[in-house]
Amino acid sequence: MSKAEKTRTYIIERSAPVFNIKGYSGTSLNDLMLATGLTKGAIYGNFRDKDEVALAVFKHSVKSLNKRVAECLAAKKTSIEKLVAYTDFYRTNWRKIFEKGGCPVQNASVEADDNILFLKKHVQASIKSWALNLSKIIESGKVSGEVRQDIIARDYAYTIISTVEGGILLSKIMNDKKFLFAALDRILAIINTEIQNNTPSPGPRRIHV
Repeated sequence: MSKAEKTRTYIIERSAPVFNIKGYSGTSLNDLMLATGLTKGAIYGNFRDKDEVALAVFKHSVKSLNKRVAECLAAKKTSIEKLVAYTDFYRTNWRKIFEKGGCPVQNASVEADDNILFLKKHVQASIKSWALNLSKIIESGKVSGEVRQDIIARDYAYTIISTVEGGILLSKIMNDKKFLFAALDRILAIINTEIQNNTPSPGPRRIHV
């Protein structure tokens, strides 16, 4: 990377937890200066304004989260194992996520819905991408026979996302991980009773001659 690219990356990485904890509206230029140790001129020499920093931070935070989830799922072979691993990721990493302010997609969603409209389309795109990735896992399970053929993958993908995000929201505001864990348990129940194909295989057909 060039010196300018390294500086931009440094600003983004140091600013990310600030935006996620204090919010996009609540984060000031002084906050960014304190987090980075840089002057106003140095920050705005690399970014047009705070909005551009905020957008870069959001994209970075989502990319970082997706990478960690992907690494967790990569070790699993079957579609059902990958869906279960999805819940394992949040069960294992909830503390790190909470310490950094919670889910960056959820936090940005709350503000982008009414206050930071320039960010809204990017948040929507990240949620659609999230749902698409889950849908692909479910559809792959249909091909392998692990998943029921009659379910709509996209609907279940959004159900999983909604349940995870709701669990994170309640656990954060109530200062108790049990709400997230209960949500994750609910997802496991959905996987086991609604998504997974529990119909036993009929076995090889007997050929009459």
